[in-house]
Amino acid sequence: MNDNRLLWRYAGLAMQFLVGIALTLFAGYKLDEVAGYSMPLAVWALPLLFIVFIIYKIIKDTQSKK
Repeated sequence: MNDNRLLWRYAGLAMQFLVGIALTLFAGYKLDEVAGYSMPLAVWALPLLFIVFIIYKIIKDTQSKK
């Protein structure tokens, strides 16, 4: 039973990660389109910021509590 709960927890985290990456890519694409940049700056920056935030959140959530 405990293994199943852990599986669903990581599956949920993976889905949040995939949806978050997709949304930030789409938002970055639209932002670059509106701003008229010749180089896709927001397409690179927004997902990178999202990944850094998620890694920070995972580290903070999995730290041992004192």
